Amino acid sequence: MKQRDTEWWRRAVFYEIALISFQDSNGDGKGDLPGLLQRLDYLKWLGVDALWLTPIFRSPMLDLGYDIADFLAIDPAFGTMQDFDRLLDELHALDLHLILDLVPNHTSDQHEWFRESRSSRSNSKSDWYIWEGAGTHGGPPNNWLSRFGGSAWEWDATREQYYYHSFLVQQPDFNWRNPELRSAMLDVMRFWLRRGVDGFRVDASAVLIKDDLLRDNPPNPKADDKTPPPQRLEPVFTDDRRETMDCLEQMREVIDEFEDRVLCGEVQGKTDRIGHFYGSEKPRLHLPLNFALIDSRWDALSVQAAIDAYYKAIPDWAWPDWVIGGHDKKRMAGKIGQPQTRILAMLLLTLKGTAFFFAGDEIGMESVNIPPERVRDPFEKLVGGFGLNRDPERSPMRWDGSEKGGFTTGEPWLPMGNTSERNIDRQQKEPHSLLWLYRRLIELRHREPALTLGELLPSRSRNEVLIYRRRLDDIEIAIGLNLVHEPRRWEWEGAGTLLLSTHLDREEQTLSGPIFLRADEGVIVKLKR
Repeated sequence: MKQRDTEWWRRAVFYEIALISFQDSNGDGKGDLPGLLQRLDYLKWLGVDALWLTPIFRSPMLDLGYDIADFLAIDPAFGTMQDFDRLLDELHALDLHLILDLVPNHTSDQHEWFRESRSSRSNSKSDWYIWEGAGTHGGPPNNWLSRFGGSAWEWDATREQYYYHSFLVQQPDFNWRNPELRSAMLDVMRFWLRRGVDGFRVDASAVLIKDDLLRDNPPNPKADDKTPPPQRLEPVFTDDRRETMDCLEQMREVIDEFEDRVLCGEVQGKTDRIGHFYGSEKPRLHLPLNFALIDSRWDALSVQAAIDAYYKAIPDWAWPDWVIGGHDKKRMAGKIGQPQTRILAMLLLTLKGTAFFFAGDEIGMESVNIPPERVRDPFEKLVGGFGLNRDPERSPMRWDGSEKGGFTTGEPWLPMGNTSERNIDRQQKEPHSLLWLYRRLIELRHREPALTLGELLPSRSRNEVLIYRRRLDDIEIAIGLNLVHEPRRWEWEGAGTLLLSTHLDREEQTLSGPIFLRADEGVIVKLKR
């Protein structure tokens, strides 16, 4: 019998999938569960350990499924519960894990709970959402803003009150101060955990509780005309309230009722705030998702500083993680350029911490231009002109070089760009491609425990070469990454065996003394002791 790995997530490589953009099976232009099932061989070939799916629950799909109308039902556009159960069974048979997106902050206004809550002030679910009377001048209760623009308060004629929505008008916020609501959401978690899912990524985990005094948010002193209107106030009284941590602690208690499960979470703000999401006296998230690499300037000194600041910001006992892409993050390939995507891959998969990347990162997908008439993202529709559109990174996966990229036989729900330039089929056939580099790096990470569980030993980065080592017992591995498009010398003493180059054209060489790094080259060297 296979020994249980209770902390599998420490060594795991997570692969985020926006299901709607992964693989369509029925020609409607949208990805679905049967489509994902068709691509399991690819995921096994790539070598990832776990999948994270964006919401697959019944939804009007006004916000990529984050407007949920039923937490316990699969949206028909994605398939059936039988499709889901089959997916979970097949993933587990392949020794792959699955985590789902948990959206505990809000629902769709079509959710039965909200319909009951808005029906009357005496309904049993009346207090499950945030309701408040008009302000002193007859308008909204305070100045809180929706992230999608305008007031965060919407008048409801039936109750003759305002309800609060952090996001779309159609996404009313829960009242997590209500114990019955808390209990209901914790039972939602148990439903899926009993079904066999391996954990959750908690959406908007920092905003579950709002100020009970409804105090106005102050103006953002750094705001100017280029600042999106929703960001012209500082969310002091709507984000990251201390009471939110109690909610996360209760979620963690539910996770801990089951074996071998993990709780990840989206946390907002600067790196120095991330530490308290781990918890202290009581545990909270296993993995508060860390976007330091995405947010950093791309040069050796800045990346070195971002790495150091992150490790200092989390407790000594906490397990780190690194994220380089996602459904609401600009594609890194567009930011740093194609040659440096190889450096990014080697960095992600050799740093200490759980690795997360987004479907398409492994082939260097860049953000796709979306014509105005094809825009789906409410950010661009409601707060246009500020570069907030998330559709460009949500463009469907390119499986081959055909017009529709092997994604669908119908009309793709978003434009796909130039599918012939970068696609899975082409890069699988090219042994020196970025896709093969991801596969080789994941394989090496699995083979060398020092790259997963080893201590990280920083070195002083010079001349645009980022340098660090990983050490476990008597094994030590050094990593040198050239972050510029020119050759560089990596000055070091000693000797070792070259395990992998980002160029995939040399390995198992014995090296000593300074190493000559070609433009945009990174290397992994196993040191001789």
